[in-house]
Amino acid sequence: MDWAGWALFGLVATAALTAAMITAQLAGLTRLDLPLVLGAFVTEDPDRARVVGFFLHLGAGQGFALGYAATFALLDRANWWIGGLFGIVHVGIALTVILPLLPGVHPRMASQRAGPASRAVLEPPGLFALNYGIQTPLVTAVVHVIYGACLGLLLQAR
Repeated sequence: MDWAGWALFGLVATAALTAAMITAQLAGLTRLDLPLVLGAFVTEDPDRARVVGFFLHLGAGQGFALGYAATFALLDRANWWIGGLFGIVHVGIALTVILPLLPGVHPRMASQRAGPASRAVLEPPGLFALNYGIQTPLVTAVVHVIYGACLGLLLQAR
């Protein structure tokens, strides 16, 4: 397995994905603020949550990059289109399983059934994270496919 590539390129790809998501959010293409969502697990302060969440997302991205690298090694093949396919699977799981389950474990996120008495500060993402805007699934899919394609180009299959 390409350990050096994983260590470097996993970090680069994750930083690029996170920066693209933040840019899309600031440009009004989505309301999904992933660093805030992740960091709010740890702290109530939104500014600190964004910083902590950025680093949590880098760590999670390294974990996913390890999975990509291991799969490339098992296939004995790595290229941009296989990485892009992995990105489609990755974002599919994120949008249909991981994000919809967050309200069940996130201490500061409302559930779909939260009423007016809820003290949650984050709204639930819903299926495909559509509660964060109609373009959210597309933006999220594009950046994850690019993430996978970059890893497919940069990582060695050895």
